[in-house]
Amino acid sequence: MSDLIIAPSILAADFANFGEECRAVEQAGADWIHVDVMDGHFVPNITFGPATCAAIRPHVKGVLDVHLMIAPVDPMIEAFAKAGADILTAHVEAGPHLHRTLQAIRAAGMRPGVALNPATPAAAVAHVLDLVDLVCVMTVNPGFGGQAFIDMRSKIAELRAMIGPRRIHIEVDGGVDTTTAPLVTGAGADVLVAGSAVFRGGSVDDPAPYAKNIAAIRRAATSVMA
Repeated sequence: MSDLIIAPSILAADFANFGEECRAVEQAGADWIHVDVMDGHFVPNITFGPATCAAIRPHVKGVLDVHLMIAPVDPMIEAFAKAGADILTAHVEAGPHLHRTLQAIRAAGMRPGVALNPATPAAAVAHVLDLVDLVCVMTVNPGFGGQAFIDMRSKIAELRAMIGPRRIHIEVDGGVDTTTAPLVTGAGADVLVAGSAVFRGGSVDDPAPYAKNIAAIRRAATSVMA
């Protein structure tokens, strides 16, 4: 896969204006909208649920990319399907029956993704690659936005080799900006989740910085892509 996808995380958006923020970043060049769902249990923070996804869905023309940082996952799959998620990503660390979870996501009409915390090796997803459309490599420990980037280039490269000719995205989530973007795309990533690096300096009343930020990330990231 060679086309770069930029997925702004609404965790860094204005919580009082999610609909307008989603429209603004899509108009500014975003490919997907990324929603970080946290439960205060699997990660030490609470963010959004299915109701938030349902509320922003009418404002999102493209892909709604929902990242579940929750445990357990299975009881919530149907709710996120009804809320309009296109991609639903579950953590390999979130439960004992990953195959069942990924199969249930697909059966609910969504594209399954699997996420790996920084300390989890690439080998943890070797036996589910035929069940997923996306592998998300965390480059921060999940739970909060704005954290410093953890270098996972060797893991990304290992995953890209494991994936081979399969049409599976490698998404990177955490600390992505113009400096780190080319590091991960050079290793084989093709989907970049960026929060503060996209929303910094702009607002729904002044969205011009969003386009500037997205263009800068895209330019930096694609400079090293094959």
